[in-house]
Amino acid sequence: MDYQRHMAVPELDLRTCSPSIVDKLNSVPALKTSTAFFTFLRANLAINPSTLSQANTPILEPTSSFPVSSSPQITSPLATTPPLVPIDDIPQLSLEVLHDSDSRTDALQLVADSVSQQRPQAALSLALHPVCISGLAGSLALSYSYLHATRPDLTTSIMACAAIVALYGLAVHYATVGYRRLAEEVIPAYSPPRNGTDRDIILGARMGDEIVGALVLRLEPSPIHGRRRGRHLGLRGGKGVIRAWTTSASHRGEGIGRDLLAKAARLTKEKCGREAAVGFAREHANSAVVLPEVFNGSIRRQERRATKALEGVLANLDVGKKKR
Repeated sequence: MDYQRHMAVPELDLRTCSPSIVDKLNSVPALKTSTAFFTFLRANLAINPSTLSQANTPILEPTSSFPVSSSPQITSPLATTPPLVPIDDIPQLSLEVLHDSDSRTDALQLVADSVSQQRPQAALSLALHPVCISGLAGSLALSYSYLHATRPDLTTSIMACAAIVALYGLAVHYATVGYRRLAEEVIPAYSPPRNGTDRDIILGARMGDEIVGALVLRLEPSPIHGRRRGRHLGLRGGKGVIRAWTTSASHRGEGIGRDLLAKAARLTKEKCGREAAVGFAREHANSAVVLPEVFNGSIRRQERRATKALEGVLANLDVGKKKR
């Protein structure tokens, strides 16, 4: 019974245990103090000062004398939101029929600028056309081979090739100078005649005090109504012909041109009837070219894009009319 009540506890012979690393370090007098210091420091660092229960113990964590806010403010300049522009300072876009001469002149000047902007486009098409590039490459090859055979001087050959390239660019420049003349003829051609019988309606997209878009619309009466009424031509059954359409270069791609087309289509259907046709004139302001037709591919592509844009506007108007 005594044996079962008092169990034997195994004894550990410490003499057979090898000394630990700490004992080995403590055996060196120079490292004994350092080991004790680091052990004390590790024990203190493992304790969070905020968990101490003594009220008279100084708090070692950083504190602030300011009250803690429930929503901390972001002081980083990168995270601050820039001030927004007031809505009143943003110019509003308005579409209107231009009646005063100054506004009509500004709109026609915008059309003239669009004609003038076709010159660099035509020059680029001419300069990079495969036919012209082939001619330039052939001229450079012939001149280089001739100069290399007669005068084997690399400097002379390079100067001759540079002169040919300069003449090529000069020829392209003079070949497209006719667009300047076409741009100068826009305002006189589209201005109202002196007798006061103006058949064109000039629509303008105004942003603030600036005209940023223009469209010249002509309402042509039906031939049947023209024969019946003589001089008093009725517009019922007629059609709308767009003679010019452009947007300022700084506002392109913002949908202003499409809004002008929609305005012209609605105006045509109001004056000529709901089934009135709307389309671009065959000889519109940007249709005149100075180069042969083979070099006008980019300009014709712009015309096709304009036609597709008008078709999309008319389709949207038809869908809206059916929903009503």
